[in-house]
Formats: sequence, structure tokens, C-alpha cells
Amino acid sequence: MLHKKANKSHILTKKAAKRIRQLGKPAELSPADRKTVKKMLPYDF
Repeated sequence: MLHKKANKSHILTKKAAKRIRQLGKPAELSPADRKTVKKMLPYDF
């Protein structure tokens, strides 16, 4: 499962271009969070 990273929507002047680029890429959900998110989904995939 993938998720969007936080901290890319405001105060971008302080952040390096590389950091902003990396924040735009999707990240994989950690195994601990995956279990919780799966319970919240209305259907199983």
C-alpha cells in the first residue's frame, strides 16, 4: 500500500528542491499502519 508524504503543501521556501521532489513521491505504508488502514477500508483487495 502506498501513501502520500506530509509537509509538501506549505512553507516550501525553507525546503531544498531535492527534499520537495522526494516528498512528492509516494511512500510505502509501514506494516504497523497497514493493518489499521486495512480495517478502515470498505472492501478487501
